[in-house]
Amino acid sequence: MALKSIIHEIKGVGDNVDSKSKKQAERKCVLSRGRSYVAPERLTSSQCIFVQESLWASLPHELLLDIIQRIEASEITWPARRDVVTCASVCRSWRETTKEVVRTPEQCGLLTFPASLKQPGPRDCPIQCFIKRERATSTFRLYLGLSPALSGDASKLLLTAKKVRRATCTDFLISMSKDDFSRASDCYVGKLRSNFLGTKFVIYDAQPPSNLLIQSSGMLYKKFPSKRVEPKQLFRNHNVGTVSYEVNVLRTRGPRRMRCTMHAIPFTAIQEGGSAPTPATFGEHSHCNSSLVSAVLNREIEDSICSCFDEPAKTIKKSADPLILRNKAPRWHEQLQCWCLNFKGRVTVASVKNFQLVASSGTSQSVPITEQEKVILQFGKIGKDIFTMDYHYPLSAFQAFAVCLSSFDTKPACE
Repeated sequence: MALKSIIHEIKGVGDNVDSKSKKQAERKCVLSRGRSYVAPERLTSSQCIFVQESLWASLPHELLLDIIQRIEASEITWPARRDVVTCASVCRSWRETTKEVVRTPEQCGLLTFPASLKQPGPRDCPIQCFIKRERATSTFRLYLGLSPALSGDASKLLLTAKKVRRATCTDFLISMSKDDFSRASDCYVGKLRSNFLGTKFVIYDAQPPSNLLIQSSGMLYKKFPSKRVEPKQLFRNHNVGTVSYEVNVLRTRGPRRMRCTMHAIPFTAIQEGGSAPTPATFGEHSHCNSSLVSAVLNREIEDSICSCFDEPAKTIKKSADPLILRNKAPRWHEQLQCWCLNFKGRVTVASVKNFQLVASSGTSQSVPITEQEKVILQFGKIGKDIFTMDYHYPLSAFQAFAVCLSSFDTKPACE
């Protein structure tokens, strides 16, 4: 065999080996990406210019601001309020402008975005809602409006809670969805957990409050392996409040007596010049720095070791005392022979679940005279499975709903 032919055969074998190795490498790369992998589309320069300089995004800021202000001023109720949300979903410039125009519930008394559910309510007039109970599925739905008879199909669903009985406690899982209560879902808001006797409840928030992140930066924490806790579980179940009922067997002490300690709201919020924590967005704490994540993670691991009904550590609330609420004591009506409260027409059916909450003096704080008789939250029955819920500043819709859910749980030591 000629030398030239031998060299050609060796080159052919080498090329075949190289081509096979390249194909195997490409195949491994594709398999490693998984079946759900989709190659990103590459936009041309003309397409990028079209996306950035579209007809809606290129409107002058002054004109866009005037348009959204007119829409926001004219739409004050649902379902017409949806037009404001639609404006925020057009593009990025529209969304930023809408955020500038839309005010918080404390300022305008309206609920627009999901972040409004965790922002404090108005100071002057309450936000009126109603709760619909479904006994078959053990679910409770919070709607915005006076009553289902007046609102009808136009009622805006705010939150949904599902009651889950366990061996030693009862959980109320709270979500923004009708039927999705998974903690991995973006609709998950928090939960309410009771003890075995149903006399003490803990309100857990899926995201840490603002004051927790600010004050936890100075906490001492240890380094834990990153594999012990998944990133999605870093911001879950933060104690923001507790609801306690006094033991009252056979109601020998009269009506129910409850006490709410709102750890996420400082007592100075109801004083003159005070303000309650107001999150700007629904997920504002998802991108905090690593030191704060480590501090919060350390706090969550400590909470899992301790009892879930213990008060938060002093390191979290060292700068301000929490807001304490108590139920307003009813008066005995001689003619009706029952305990009565003035609900101003919002409650029509007598029930042990009805209550009104007012601010209570703490250990070192005194309630201002203007706030002593001001009802912050009232809850009452108007039908077989229909209840009204009206809340004021500094409570949010989520916090008020969680407090009202505690009234639905059975309490062997209080009945």
